[in-house]
Order: sequence, then C-alpha cells, then structure tokens
Amino acid sequence: MQRIAIFASGRGSNAASILEYFKSHPVIQVVVICSNNPTAGVKEHAAHYGIPFVHFSPEDRKNVEPMLEVLKRYSVDLIVLAGYMKLIPSGLTQNFDARILNIHPALLPKFGGKGMYGMNVHKAVVKAGEQESGISIHLVNEHYDEGDVLFQAFYSLKEGETPDSLAAEVLKLEHYHYPRQIEEYVFDQLEPGVSN
Repeated sequence: MQRIAIFASGRGSNAASILEYFKSHPVIQVVVICSNNPTAGVKEHAAHYGIPFVHFSPEDRKNVEPMLEVLKRYSVDLIVLAGYMKLIPSGLTQNFDARILNIHPALLPKFGGKGMYGMNVHKAVVKAGEQESGISIHLVNEHYDEGDVLFQAFYSLKEGETPDSLAAEVLKLEHYHYPRQIEEYVFDQLEPGVSN
C-alpha cells in the first residue's frame, strides 16, 4: 500500500476529491491530513473520512523535525499539496525528493511564484488577456511553483470571462485530474507489474 499525506490550508475541496477517489483504492491510501491552519475547512473532510488531522505550528514548520516525525509515524510515501499556502521547507523537500506533488491553477511557468495562488492567479490571467489557462501538476522543490511539471490540462477562456467564472472552470479541471494524476504518478514509481 502506498501511503499519502495531504497538506491543505483552507476549505479542502481538492482534498475532498482526492479522499473520495482513493477511499477504497487497492494500492493507494490517504493516511493523514496536515495543515498550517488549525481551523481549516479540510479538517471536516478529514473527520468525514476518518483520517487523522495534524496541525503544524509555525515552530514545527521552522524546525522541520516535527513535520518529519509525523510523516514517519504514518509511514508516508508521498506528500500531496492541495491548497497548501506555505512554502515547503528544504528539509522536507530533501527528505521527500520527487515525492511531493502540487497543483497550480494556471499553466506554469506563467502566473506562478510567491503570491500567485487562488483568485490572484485568475485575476492576473484575465487582466493579461490570456486566451488559455488551466492547471499544472508538478513536483515540489524549495521554491514556489518551480518543480518539474508532470501534467497540464487546458481551458480556453470565453468572451467576457471573469476571474470568478475562470476559477470555477479551472476548479473542475483540478477535481477531475488531480486524483488521477496522483494515481498515475504512484504507479509510475512502483515496481513493474503493479497497475490499476
């Protein structure tokens, strides 16, 4: 069994789609949900699916060791960021090299980097007059949105598109593709002969 930790900071709609997708999976299991926000909405999703919820304090994130201890306690193989608003410290990226995934609501390398999250991204895309946006699923390193891109899905902006309407369309892509790309990545990393 491949064991996943989800890191999330907010309401956790992506986390919910991942939890639902893997709830009865024969090979992949979500074992813990971690957050920098003790009252994050994702906590409710954790409770609904019976998954432990762990809060990382600023001190935990600074020292890294408490984070690593939690991941070791749950024998985590892969970290999945689902709306996690904090930079992943280098101590974590080094210990989980090529084992941290993130989803970004735009087509990287455009509209990435510090401050480029949520509606900030969609407002920037619309303001720039872009014809196309979408999602990027990428590996995580110690810099915002700079890890290798593994997958992109595209959305063509309509005439009169607003940041709100764009956000809704991109969220549909996120909910559909992210669990499936996590699954594909896990199977690509496993021994030959293991498949879904």
